[in-house]
Amino acid sequence: MILIDAQGLRATRPNRPLFTDLSLTLSDGDRIGVVGLNGCGKSTLLSMLSGEREPEAGVVRRGRGTRIGVLAQLPVLPPGRVRSVVCDGLDGQEWQGEAMLDRLGMAGMLDAPTDELSGGQKKRVALAALLAREWDALILDEPTNHLDLDAIAFLETWLAEFTGGLLLVTHDRHVLDRVTTKVLEIDRGAGYIHVPANRTAGSGYAAYLAARIEREEQAAAAEQTRKNLARRELAWLRRGAPARSTKPKARVDAAKALIERGPQASARTGDIGLALGSSRLGSRGVELHDVDFSWPGAESRLVLDGISHMFEPGDRVGIVGANGVGKSTLLDLIAGRLEPTRGAVDTGATVKIGYYDQLGRELDPNQRVRDAVAGDKGAPSIADGKLMRQFWFDDDTQMAPIGTLSGGERRRLQLLLTLVEQPNVLLLDEPTNDLDLDTLRALEEFLDDWPGIVVVVSHDRVFLDRTVEEVLAIDGRGHAAVVPGGVTGWLAHRTQPTSVAAPRARSSQPTETAPLRSPSKKSPSTLRRQLDIADRELTEAIAAHDQLQVQLHADAVDHAALARLSSELAASQVRVDTTEERWLALADQAESLGMDL
Repeated sequence: MILIDAQGLRATRPNRPLFTDLSLTLSDGDRIGVVGLNGCGKSTLLSMLSGEREPEAGVVRRGRGTRIGVLAQLPVLPPGRVRSVVCDGLDGQEWQGEAMLDRLGMAGMLDAPTDELSGGQKKRVALAALLAREWDALILDEPTNHLDLDAIAFLETWLAEFTGGLLLVTHDRHVLDRVTTKVLEIDRGAGYIHVPANRTAGSGYAAYLAARIEREEQAAAAEQTRKNLARRELAWLRRGAPARSTKPKARVDAAKALIERGPQASARTGDIGLALGSSRLGSRGVELHDVDFSWPGAESRLVLDGISHMFEPGDRVGIVGANGVGKSTLLDLIAGRLEPTRGAVDTGATVKIGYYDQLGRELDPNQRVRDAVAGDKGAPSIADGKLMRQFWFDDDTQMAPIGTLSGGERRRLQLLLTLVEQPNVLLLDEPTNDLDLDTLRALEEFLDDWPGIVVVVSHDRVFLDRTVEEVLAIDGRGHAAVVPGGVTGWLAHRTQPTSVAAPRARSSQPTETAPLRSPSKKSPSTLRRQLDIADRELTEAIAAHDQLQVQLHADAVDHAALARLSSELAASQVRVDTTEERWLALADQAESLGMDL
């Protein structure tokens, strides 16, 4: 049964069309993911399909009596307590509402007033209210934002089993791959539906990736054909006026049009310019020594308990745990936004922190993009204009008020303002929220070669897998433990019967039984880097030693040279032995952590 049928939709925003003549049909059993670049109109389309907004052209028809549940990107909750907002009207099935709140990490806030909730908490409450009720169709805008990994896994299963029609905007590639059967791609104002060729051909997300590659290859081939035709037509035109005068005027006009016509404009020009450089980082990064943190107040709760960790140059660390366990609090302590209740946070003299947090820096919605980038300079420089274009803000978008940007465009602007300060320690708090797939992939590649320290809090398993080498897991009791192997290793570790970290007795002094490794021990990422350096140095030392032996046995060596070479050979052997011992010590530590050598 057709639930929603949209034909010929058009939408614009100031100075820019979003899409034209876009059509979509949602039927029972359809699970459609909507993807596209930030600002292409995904949220606008969902608001049209839900009836919240009227299209500028085209029509949206909904099945008679169709019950449509909608989760907005920024939901607005009615006044009242969380429990009543979710459970009222369930007619004896209130337990379902409470169960959904529990699965989405809101069980401890049933009596909290909705006007005191954070943006992420409001989204979880709105999602719980939807999942506790029956719908024929669901329209969800970024439903995984602000959910922890357990909640996302639950939501994936729930959506995969939902029998009605589902339309969702998400940039979580794992969710797209597992949940969707079709993908609607919005690209340069047009809509493309991607469906797997058969049930064994993969998900809607896989079909989208394959079709996008094919479309780009076809566009490249078509452009090459156009260029070849243009060359022939140009040669024809250059034969001179007499030759052309005997040809039809239409042929001349067609030739000129072919030459003047360029390829279809790219949705974005070039790759995003994330590589803005970083300040030099010395040998010392950020060290946490037996750090506790409690929020002030009569009913203060210990959030973090005895955290000790060294963040060293080159480290790539993910911080994981359920919502509310203190992940963002830990980032705030590292950044110096909060002071520990006990313990110390020591920061190296050369450390310059860039903090890309969930809420982002305060951006004036009435300020234009170009003025935000210019900052105190007043007017943007030529370099500022180039920088904005590198971050895919074209001339029209540079002049737009920040309040008119999409959620993803605002996040990209926040990323620009973070990186332009050239930090050498990057703190990324839920960096994948609202960023489109192209920007996410570019950010992952940028972090691969970035020389500083990266600390990531994220619910996106694909992003974590591609960017971090180890995770620091916070268990909900204030303790934390390093789990090698990234998020995959952490998820596997959680299936074991032992807890993430055993509690320790409280003490005013640091102890060797704290749940984290001692600051004197090295992280797997640091060990890997130091092993690589030691291996390279050992190879160089052996090569130099071998070269000296060759010279020593040469026929033309005189007595003076022999004495000198013998002395150099002895020193070279000491260098080989010392380097080899250092490599063996590092290898022993790596083996104790289960690392492959």
